[in-house]
Amino acid sequence: MKKITIAIDGHSSCGKSTMAKNLAEELGYLYVDTGAMYRAVTLYALQNGMMDSESKQIDEARLEKAIGQINIRQEQVNGKVTTFLNGTCVEEEIRQMRVSSCVSPIAALGFVRRQLVAWQQQMGEQGGVVMDGRDIGTTVFPNAELKIFVTASAKVRAQRRLLELQAKGDTSLTLEEVLKNVEERDYIDSHREVSPLVQAKDARLLDNSELTIGQQNEIVLKWAHDAIGQ
Repeated sequence: MKKITIAIDGHSSCGKSTMAKNLAEELGYLYVDTGAMYRAVTLYALQNGMMDSESKQIDEARLEKAIGQINIRQEQVNGKVTTFLNGTCVEEEIRQMRVSSCVSPIAALGFVRRQLVAWQQQMGEQGGVVMDGRDIGTTVFPNAELKIFVTASAKVRAQRRLLELQAKGDTSLTLEEVLKNVEERDYIDSHREVSPLVQAKDARLLDNSELTIGQQNEIVLKWAHDAIGQ
């Protein structure tokens, strides 16, 4: 059976990663969380004084000089895809709001996107990969056999994100604060100069505002089998 490339794009907090992980597991494919890669670069910038978390000001010259020295890898740890930054597990840190509120400006930088896109293309060049992000079907793998664009209403996504943060012990944020972050990220992601978030013309649209995880998994698995069987 041939192995295809599956590109999943969409807005923040719409469940792309969960969907992509489940689909990769069902198919026996490699899963790559590109959003975590951008989060790792953001964490690196914050840790090394290259970005101010309040003003969102970035020392682009320093970060561009350092980008080639940043090592990001993902591997399975206890059944979960886990992100390592320069050898250190950062999976929990990159999911915190401090990073979430800063990742879109970092991801908008052309030199950051060029470096990470090159890494992502190397990881998926043999096929048999499910990759999710913002520009997978438009920039990273424009010839992917299956492209899916996932969305949900901003309020639904904010509610999901808030519950996720609360489950991890962060009870400091309100729904309004999380919604503001979701809307800000939507705007930056869709208006950036390099590889903006757009639905590829040949992508299948999935609005999961009112779908359960099981329902959406069933839909995308059928789409994948259809694409593999072509």
